[in-house]
Amino acid sequence: MKSNEVLRKSLGELGVKSVASDLGLSTSLIYKWCQPSGTEDASGAENPLDRLAKVYELTGDKGPVEWLCRRADGYFVPNVKPADIDAIPLLHMTRRIVREFSDLLDVLTESIENDGEIDLQEAEKIRDEWEKLKSSAESFVGACEKGSYNEVR
Repeated sequence: MKSNEVLRKSLGELGVKSVASDLGLSTSLIYKWCQPSGTEDASGAENPLDRLAKVYELTGDKGPVEWLCRRADGYFVPNVKPADIDAIPLLHMTRRIVREFSDLLDVLTESIENDGEIDLQEAEKIRDEWEKLKSSAESFVGACEKGSYNEVR
């Protein structure tokens, strides 16, 4: 889905006028955000999603994207590059996922054995291990979906 389509869909129920009023912007600008842009014959305007994507492209910093994901009560999970996954045989990839799950369990065990509680620093370590595991698992599933393991190596 293109950014303008995402915005148009998200504004549908609440309505452009209401959103424009709450943002202190004109309805015409909000309507333009919901139209295609980027070509000479397009009547739309670069919208906030386009701008956020551009910030990421320019800086390579995922911080703003991660911040937005947290605001939406979620977390950003980056995928491993497809070329990196394609180079890993199926058995090695499954071992990698199991090893990362084991790393997560090690951090959990260490946290609990320490004093029977999980403090904020320990929670941060748990989060880091969880993010690594999710990234590898999501990348693996994506590789399966694109057929990388149709022929087991």
